[in-house]
Amino acid sequence: MSSFIGDYSCKVDAKGRLILPSAFLRQLSAEAKDQFVVKKDIYESCLVLIPMDEWTRMVELLRKKLNPYNKTHKQFLRGFYMDTAELSLDSNGRLTIPKNILSKIEVESDLKLVAQDDKIEIWNPDTYKKQFDEQQFQDIANQIFGGNDDPLM
Repeated sequence: MSSFIGDYSCKVDAKGRLILPSAFLRQLSAEAKDQFVVKKDIYESCLVLIPMDEWTRMVELLRKKLNPYNKTHKQFLRGFYMDTAELSLDSNGRLTIPKNILSKIEVESDLKLVAQDDKIEIWNPDTYKKQFDEQQFQDIANQIFGGNDDPLM
């Protein structure tokens, strides 16, 4: 399983191609085999780039939890798979994201790639800047770790 750290600014060309930063390539697990799934995030105004091994794990989890004959579950699955595409790295380390999916986050040429453990978020840089509030982050950290003897913080 891949585990990504870091955030990077990059550009996407007119064909929807972006060069995946070399740090992310080094952090990619061998099981992913340069294959990804990109999809619109469920909660945020960003895309999520998911290595294929992690995608397979997610789908297996969904299959265990959801009944495709349950109307609510079926509706969730429809939304989950909406705006999703399979991607492969080309020989130059580029990924081509379909324009209809890129349009979901209103990207012109600049992107912000942000590691999220086993996934990479793809943001419009302006939207990303508005999204992060340091005080809110501190408050959330306090809610999660405050009062604990957890050495993580």
